[in-house]
Amino acid sequence: MQGMMMHRPLSIISILDYAAEAHPDAGITSVRTEGDIHRATYRETYARVGQLAHALRALGIEEGDRVATLAWNGYRHFELYYAISGIGAVCHTINPRLSAEQMIYIIGHAEDKVIFVDTTFLPIIEGLRDHLPKDLRVVVMTDHDHVPDTKLDVLVYEGLIDGQPTTYDWPELDENAAAGLCYTSGTTGNPKGALYSNRSTVLHALMVAAVMGGALGQGVNVLPVVPLFHVNAWGLPYAGPILGVNLIMPGPALDGPNLFKLMDKQEVYSAWGVPTVWMGLLAEIENQGRAPAGFGDVVIGGSAAPRPMIEKFEKLGVNVNHAWGMTEMSPIGTHGVTPPRVTELPFDEKIDVKAKQGRRVFGVDLKIVDEDGNRQPHDGKAMGELYVRGNAIISGYYKNEDASAKAFDAEGWFGTGDVASIDPDGYLTIQDRSKDLIKSGGEWISSIDLESAALANPGIANCAAIGVAHPKWDERPVLVAVAAGETKPSLDEIRHTMAPHFAKWQLPDDVIWVDELPLTATGKVSKLNLRKQLEGYNHPDVA
Repeated sequence: MQGMMMHRPLSIISILDYAAEAHPDAGITSVRTEGDIHRATYRETYARVGQLAHALRALGIEEGDRVATLAWNGYRHFELYYAISGIGAVCHTINPRLSAEQMIYIIGHAEDKVIFVDTTFLPIIEGLRDHLPKDLRVVVMTDHDHVPDTKLDVLVYEGLIDGQPTTYDWPELDENAAAGLCYTSGTTGNPKGALYSNRSTVLHALMVAAVMGGALGQGVNVLPVVPLFHVNAWGLPYAGPILGVNLIMPGPALDGPNLFKLMDKQEVYSAWGVPTVWMGLLAEIENQGRAPAGFGDVVIGGSAAPRPMIEKFEKLGVNVNHAWGMTEMSPIGTHGVTPPRVTELPFDEKIDVKAKQGRRVFGVDLKIVDEDGNRQPHDGKAMGELYVRGNAIISGYYKNEDASAKAFDAEGWFGTGDVASIDPDGYLTIQDRSKDLIKSGGEWISSIDLESAALANPGIANCAAIGVAHPKWDERPVLVAVAAGETKPSLDEIRHTMAPHFAKWQLPDDVIWVDELPLTATGKVSKLNLRKQLEGYNHPDVA
């Protein structure tokens, strides 16, 4: 027997339609590439999205066409999110930090018809123009007064929407219709595309809204430092309007001093981003001698948050929400909102919990398996490769059958490539990426744990632990570090800091000092590049 309920297709545009009615005074504050601050309510934004939808149709964009964006976090990028998917097209967000080769590949692979570009990134398209499709149209995201000099034949965003009707008769789409396209950063091989649907995006927004607690309350000021150009800014452009959140868009100014200034002026309560961003903010907080006004919550994801970072925020009175996810998961898989019994623990015990990657969000299932595919217990001790499934997780990669065939197990679960453990309370601990584990003398060492412990030394600003080939031990850990000041701690001093957490044989054999660590396109430390840089390295105990 089936229930007797209406079935209405889930659609992304319905989110903004709802926000314009239910939260007319909430909206978006944006730092513009033009240099000023722009403010608009959701009601005003909905009207502009209607104008943009008419403009897209006038450009000949049909259902299923891919429309690319190369832009910072700002109100125009937000408008594109809704207008493109609202007319049934696919919003293809492009990471500007990708290499030229990768960018050329994904624009061709996606078969983009139009690309919307912030003025900052116009030189990228100029440099690639001879390698891009000849019929690809370029729209500069500004007004006529601020279009940079360019040899390209470009259209202007504000000129396109000027005079267009502010209402649009949105089509009733199949909820499974494609709505968004995001490519992995492609650290090995070509980037792979995750093709999101209206249904998956709306469900993901509701999943995020359900678990994030007070961080997404009505009228709360939230700063997405995590970019709109990668993985839907962790769902904030969709979950935020549902709940009436005020989104504070930082534009191109993502360094510590500029973030501090923006957060302080706008009284941002919750800020979302990757650890490398928060290192810069914490340095500015130390410089200022205080936290930004109103700052009370930080969501950290993208890569593991070092324990010292969590401790610093918590001592400032800023709640740390440690989350985990992937491009293929829309992206959030776990959240770090802690129940009262954890919040009330002694400080060190509370940090022990917050250092984990949190618990699964509703709608995501997790399992860990051994090398033979056998499920491992969720006892906090057993480790295995992490597999996931859920309604906001890909069922395959876009136009890539080979990658799709390798990504799923016989039960249809997606393999994340992470090695993890899960405790009886459901807390996930990412031990490492399978390719980043260090195997020394037949025993595994977590590079994540080594990095977190090393960062407790005040002389280290950032670091990465790498397994380097060794003739006797297979691999041995080496620490590549950035100094926090002019005086660099010795290897013995670093090992002393780390010693309480490791056996002696697990500690790094050497420390190599660098001015900066190479980053991937998504702001993570590129261990692939570090391994290349360390080719030919000889350990201190090897002649």
